[in-house]
Amino acid sequence: MIKLFVTDLDGCISYPFRSPKWDAIQSIRDLNIRSRSDETIPPLTICTGRPYPYAEAVAQWLDIRIPFVFESAGLYHWDGNRIETSLNGQDHMLEPIREMKRWIREHILPKYPTANIEFTKMMDAGIVTPHRNVVDEVLPRIEEKVRNDFPGMFVHWTDVSVNVLLEGNDKLQGMKLLAASQNVSLQEIAYIGDTGGDISALKHVKLAYSPKNATRGVKNVSINLDYEITDAVLEAYRQVTEYNRSQV
Repeated sequence: MIKLFVTDLDGCISYPFRSPKWDAIQSIRDLNIRSRSDETIPPLTICTGRPYPYAEAVAQWLDIRIPFVFESAGLYHWDGNRIETSLNGQDHMLEPIREMKRWIREHILPKYPTANIEFTKMMDAGIVTPHRNVVDEVLPRIEEKVRNDFPGMFVHWTDVSVNVLLEGNDKLQGMKLLAASQNVSLQEIAYIGDTGGDISALKHVKLAYSPKNATRGVKNVSINLDYEITDAVLEAYRQVTEYNRSQV
């Protein structure tokens, strides 16, 4: 049985800088609410690289009651308003991230006024922009900086962002924290994601899904759906429910 259905945000629940598809959002929310009375419907939660405030707002839309993952590897617990990470008590490990942010502010932002640092982020450095051409231009510069000066970190990108993370502080780590919090294994989780930052988690869950708009690397490690963005999340949720019902 699948005991958790987990979704990425950007490129799955919605597309950045666009209004969400509210009818599909409502159907996803309805399934999540029904999970409390139907054991074949797994509860819904989030695993995203976006910062806590955005993830928390979307969790409210979807009536999520269990912990969710933000910044790839931070876990928010509603109970007690707690945040858990693998870096708890090791603040010094974030110094390379702070240095990378300083470099981005000095060398990237002045040249690209439509790019911004997601200023509430704590555990990764990078830029977000509504313009794909900015991502294409910034990405090789950031990759070169990391390769030369921060070999203990890695880079992933989407259509609207470039992110630099500490090695191992990725969505697989976030998924492990989430699984432990709910006393389930990764083999009892289904996950849908669309870009390279999702691959580490997709490879280790029981059922891995991707929307039609996913990158090739993601499609290579997942069940490819013939739906885009929110509609794909809804279809995956329905398929997971049918899978569970077939196991009863």
